[in-house]
Order: sequence, then structure tokens, then C-alpha cells
Amino acid sequence: MHAIEQDDFTRCGGRVYARGHIRTLARAVGVDPVPLVAQYDAAHGGRPAPTPAAPLFDAERIRPEPRRPNWTAAMVAAIVAVVGFVGFTVFNGGAKSEGSVTADPASAKPSKAPGTKSGHGKKGKTASDPKAEASASAIAGVPANKVTVKLSADNGQTWMSAKDHNGKLLEEGVLKRGDSKTFTDKDRIDLVLGNAGAVRLFVNGKEIKNPGTDGQVQRLSYTRGDPAAG
Repeated sequence: MHAIEQDDFTRCGGRVYARGHIRTLARAVGVDPVPLVAQYDAAHGGRPAPTPAAPLFDAERIRPEPRRPNWTAAMVAAIVAVVGFVGFTVFNGGAKSEGSVTADPASAKPSKAPGTKSGHGKKGKTASDPKAEASASAIAGVPANKVTVKLSADNGQTWMSAKDHNGKLLEEGVLKRGDSKTFTDKDRIDLVLGNAGAVRLFVNGKEIKNPGTDGQVQRLSYTRGDPAAG
């Protein structure tokens, strides 16, 4: 303000901004700014000439460039089409080759089961019972000077635990359906079955009938002189 009072308008931005500052100060003190602005213009060469407006935008001067063909996209599309056609042809060819296989008439004839005899209505020997075969295989190879216990989860899964005569844990965990475990000790095997009805139990090569029911927890012990339910 002190510079303006001394007729120095360089600090307020020059002639363009000086007229605005004069109006602002005049209004602040309640004075009509028009005579003051006219006095400033007369002392500084008159009112500055207005800046000429920019020429009108000529839309026709800027023309869009013609779009060039996207050869990269065209090549990618062609490659995808070729790969898809080749894959479709190979797939159909493989399907046709699999479907065109014919059965050999000779191989269609039923083969004779082992142990059967052809003849005048005579029947041959029937296949052996799987349970009987399992019992026979369990008996074979059992050492006479030890106790051998075999668990087979034929009817479901069960939690089980097996310990030797010293109380040492031999194994503990879930026995899944279809799995089997065999434990051997010189004196005694102690068992805990969480689902006794799911297990087939063999002791020293002989099957223990009905070790328990479904969901029943059984604690069993067997020695060399068994089978005998613990």
C-alpha cells in the first residue's frame, strides 16, 4: 500500500493489476473508484488496449486421419482360427477312430470258468468264498512262538490302538475301510477298537467271530495261546 501511495505500482503486478487494486482500496474506504481509475489511466498513458480474441476454431482445418488396418489383430485372429480348426479336426478324428473299433466275434464268446465242465447239464465247482480265502491266507505263515493279530477294516473305518506286552505303543490312528494291519509280539497284544463292528479280527491265524458291534468301543488282549476274546 505504501508503494501505491508513492505512485509505484510495480509491486502489485503492473498496470493490468494496478487498476484492480485501486478499485479494491477505494471501496474499502468508501470512495468512488471511477475517478481514481480515470486519474490513473490519464497519468499512465490511458487504459490498456484489450487483448484481441483468439480466432474462431476452424473445425475443417483438423481432419481425422484415415484409420489404418490393424494387421496385428488380423494375424492373431487368423492364427486362433487355424489352431481351433486343427484342434477340432484332430478331436473328431480321434473320436471316430475310437468309435469305429469293432469287437472280434471270437473274443465275444464267453470263456469257460476254471473248474467247470461242459457236458449234459453237469455243473462244475463253484468259485471259492472270498472270506474263506482270507481266513486261509491269515492262517498261513503265522509263527508259533509269537502272538500275531491282524485287523482288516472290511465293513467301514475305525480308530484303533495296538500295544505290546510292555505297554509300548505299536500303532495308533484311523484304519480306513479296505485297509489292514498286522501286529506281532512274543507275549501279548493289547487292542482298542473304536468301531468294533467294522473290523474282521484274526488272532494267530484264526478269525475271531463278532469282535463287536457297529460303533462299539472294545478293549481286547490276546496271547500266544489264543484265540480267545480278551
